[in-house]
Amino acid sequence: MSFFRKFYQNIIHDRNPDNDTIKVKGKVTPVFYGTVAPYPDFNASKDAAVLQSGIQSKGVDEDVIISVLVKRNNEQRQKIKVVYEASTGQSLNRALKSALRSDLEDISLALLMPPAHFDAYLIRDATKRLGTDEDVLVEVLATRSNEELRELKRVYKEEYGDDLEDVIKDETRGDFTTALLAMLKANKDESTEVDMALAQKDAETLFEAGENTKGVEVSAFVDILTTRSGPQLSKTFQRYACVSDMTLPKALNVELRGDIEDCLIDIVKCAWSTPAFFAEKLHRAMERHGTCEDTLIRVMVSRSEVDLKKILEEYRAMYDSTLQEDILKDTEHHFENILLGLCGPH
Repeated sequence: MSFFRKFYQNIIHDRNPDNDTIKVKGKVTPVFYGTVAPYPDFNASKDAAVLQSGIQSKGVDEDVIISVLVKRNNEQRQKIKVVYEASTGQSLNRALKSALRSDLEDISLALLMPPAHFDAYLIRDATKRLGTDEDVLVEVLATRSNEELRELKRVYKEEYGDDLEDVIKDETRGDFTTALLAMLKANKDESTEVDMALAQKDAETLFEAGENTKGVEVSAFVDILTTRSGPQLSKTFQRYACVSDMTLPKALNVELRGDIEDCLIDIVKCAWSTPAFFAEKLHRAMERHGTCEDTLIRVMVSRSEVDLKKILEEYRAMYDSTLQEDILKDTEHHFENILLGLCGPH
């Protein structure tokens, strides 16, 4: 259980929803924690021409391509794609596929996808490869908002012709399937208010469903963990420690096995701190022999306009090194440069 201890002890614990909003012209607006913001002097035609010169130059100028992609947000990249095709007669995706190779090609194409299309691609890839990648399924479904999940389902059907729920049923089994389908309903409470009475009731329900019964009533865990908000679950976990001799993560580890255990534990981690959850993902991608480039691409691209600044903070708090330092140690050449570019100025 040492990895749980490290995860929960070293993350930045302060959860204050008031710090996540600011007033802009009298309206409450979420604070931007991404590292890739809209480029202030954006000109789609100029950027398309710069990319064309970088792609068509002798030997391909990867640095030029990278400098445009990491300094424009996703909405701006979509406009560049339209202008590029209109001016050259070729899609930017196809041009980059021809010009780039390996990990740089993969991350560049990922940056060109709208968020929902990238998520749909991740789910498709996770379910159609040899052996389903359960970790990716949980990561995507547990960390997206209700609106993002609804858009993911729409885009998946549009792009691949299948209902995402049917794909999950075909590619997974048992309680794990139940948990994924519950998340796909996209009805998680997204308020920041905490109901103390409900937290106490849920803690007791989880205790009775897990430790205080023969076998485990997985449905109770799934129902609570997939419908309550992050702040609400955080309080429930605190109350759980008062009714049990162990923390909820430890109880899950003791009582459950396999994919459903990993799934519910990841949901618990996300409820405590989504940035810390992703910081752990990035660290694990680089700590073992051989780097998992797919994880680096998936997390860095999907969080660059969401909470990558917070992930960078959590990473340093949890591992006593910066994400940038570890990227420098574990990656190289143009792939290293584009990852560092996504981290923002430092």
